[in-house]
Amino acid sequence: MLRDDFFTVLSIDTEGASVKAVLELNPDHAIFKGHFPDMPVVPGVCMMQMVKEIAEISVGETLMLSKADSMKFLSVIDPGVNKVVKIGVLYKAKDAAIDVNASIATEERVCFKFRGIFIKTPYHPIP
Repeated sequence: MLRDDFFTVLSIDTEGASVKAVLELNPDHAIFKGHFPDMPVVPGVCMMQMVKEIAEISVGETLMLSKADSMKFLSVIDPGVNKVVKIGVLYKAKDAAIDVNASIATEERVCFKFRGIFIKTPYHPIP
């Protein structure tokens, strides 16, 4: 889980199956010491995890990635330059599956686009 360590949720607005969240990245997080020294960028796997965690908050369930139809890394996110990012998530629940379309953007550009399926897991509810 990256929430409250790698990033903090500044706001989250839900309207039906549409979610818009504003997140603040932690530029001092240990991940950036290795990815990459003197030129930190948010790793792609962290972008995917951020989408997953916002989707979990939205549906109130623990989720696991089942299928990634499309993952497009369009631009790097430098946490020193772009400390605040916006995540948009559109989802459609189908029994235990959640179809998700999501993006992460800075003020200037879209950095990541995702389309795929998460499945609900029985582990524990999201706080």
